[in-house]
Amino acid sequence: MGKPTLLVLAAGMASRYGSLKQVDGFGPHGETIIDYSIYDAIRAGFGKVVFIIREEFEGVMREKFDAKLKGKIDVTYAFQNFDLTKFGVDRVIERVKPWGTAHAVMSAKDVINEPFCVINADDFYGEDAFAKMADFLSNEVSDTHMSLMGFEVGNTMSEYGFVSRGVCEVSEAGTMDSVTERTNIYYQGEGDDRKIVYEEEGVTYDLDSKARVSMNFWGFTPRIFEVAQSLFPAFVDQNADNPKAEFFIPSIPDYMVKNGLADFSVIPTSSKWFGVTYPEDKPAVQQSISKLVADGLYPTKLF
Repeated sequence: MGKPTLLVLAAGMASRYGSLKQVDGFGPHGETIIDYSIYDAIRAGFGKVVFIIREEFEGVMREKFDAKLKGKIDVTYAFQNFDLTKFGVDRVIERVKPWGTAHAVMSAKDVINEPFCVINADDFYGEDAFAKMADFLSNEVSDTHMSLMGFEVGNTMSEYGFVSRGVCEVSEAGTMDSVTERTNIYYQGEGDDRKIVYEEEGVTYDLDSKARVSMNFWGFTPRIFEVAQSLFPAFVDQNADNPKAEFFIPSIPDYMVKNGLADFSVIPTSSKWFGVTYPEDKPAVQQSISKLVADGLYPTKLF
């Protein structure tokens, strides 16, 4: 099996890359979160990175990444747009936003023929997560055995408000029974009494800080393209008049598990996730990265 590929969902970031105000810098030399992910992927043994972007920002993205990554990892671009004909949908639907993360993944079907990992462009996942996923994609993955990285929810919280997470039900065998999107997860209480809770329909439930959650860090084979494409036309028909409807990644593994097409290992990681859910999160993320650099886990200058 050849080297796995990293698929970076960056179409939502493209307007920020393309504006005068570049993506926020978090590292000592203005490194973006995406730079750290690619650095971790290279040292974990990934052979190619594919960026899913909006076509109009290809020039800006190439300027930002091609020279920097030359000789370190192969770089390819694929475009998420409103042309549905390539996915078997012969109609034009006017929308402002594209069709969501699973649609973004499908947009890479012509440039990926090997096992691959999907990540968000603006999430910091940590070295451990990339190393474990590279190992899985190099040694274990098959069309009936894929994976997701299972972060402890306590390692993915914001001090400044609610977060949304895909909470996983994990079987005794370590595979995903289900993943449920919880949109209102937050800290309740102070000091020793502080705990993690989520709200649903006005009712508050406790959530174990070690509960495994999906942070959109998946390990797939190209079989995922076929399954997603088989479900997409019906999704479009059902949601043609709903401009906010999105075809999300977890719906595909969930369908595959429920229909016996594949199982998904929930790979445990102790990595601490960083992301900027709220503007107030930025200084904390910068501080966390500074500490990782000071501890020698990353060089002062990545590339």
